[in-house]
Amino acid sequence: MYTISRHITRKPKKFSKPLQRAMIVFTVIFVLCGIIFENGYFMPAFLMAGLYFLYTGFSCTGFDYTFEQDFFSVETIYGKSRRRESQVLYYKNLEVIAPPDHETVLKYKKNGGTEKIKKYDYTSYQDNVPYYTVIIRTEEKDSKKIKLLMDLDEEILRMLKLRYPQKVFLQ
Repeated sequence: MYTISRHITRKPKKFSKPLQRAMIVFTVIFVLCGIIFENGYFMPAFLMAGLYFLYTGFSCTGFDYTFEQDFFSVETIYGKSRRRESQVLYYKNLEVIAPPDHETVLKYKKNGGTEKIKKYDYTSYQDNVPYYTVIIRTEEKDSKKIKLLMDLDEEILRMLKLRYPQKVFLQ
């Protein structure tokens, strides 16, 4: 078995760019008011600049999926530079992988489902990229179920379908 890695870039939300531009404009306005009128305008300018850097630094920009022999991991990338390992899960705890409207995962839907479990969204929000629902148990003491939403391509699905044909549904 070999390692498969995929990088997923999340589509920015509609309000992201206008919000960043508005923060820059307000920072410039406050700095100019501080220069022209009174030094008290510098404090909002510094706060707005700090808010801009916090927003751009902590906004999620993508994910790295790594599928290995016995486990898969998901790393979250913040600000295009910092990465944090979000999930490390083992295939032995896998319950099901299916499209979101498949009958095996309908009971885990947010509205209308019978079982409530914690959801982690690792999708790109691209309209033309299909995503899959992964239901799996964690390795913790209480071994609770979690729901992952992931963009899985054909190669990954084929590999998982060969290893776990009764747990992976493609349609």
